[in-house]
Amino acid sequence: MIVIISSQGGTLESKPNPHFGRSPAFISYDTDKDTWNAFDNPAVNEPGGAGVSASQFAVDHHASAVISGRFGPNAFRALNSAGIQMFTFDPSCDSIAETIQAFKNNLLAPFE
Repeated sequence: MIVIISSQGGTLESKPNPHFGRSPAFISYDTDKDTWNAFDNPAVNEPGGAGVSASQFAVDHHASAVISGRFGPNAFRALNSAGIQMFTFDPSCDSIAETIQAFKNNLLAPFE
């Protein structure tokens, strides 16, 4: 399964970013292979529609789930219609690595 996490930077030590569409970076984590890649968010500087563009990024990278602090209504609709699960990270998670571990342990709340 591919999970996309909104991140403030491009490493597992980076802090999770609370804003999905305007997140500076995304970490793509493969739960089956235990591998990851970092990507700049192509939508971060868009004047409008950043949530939809970020959602398309998740679709293009074959994500089954995304993790962020919150999702705007347009991103929610786009991700939901693509069948991508949304989760909110625990504010106590100080890094992407901790967020991934919390996801693996089923400790993250679904975003509804």
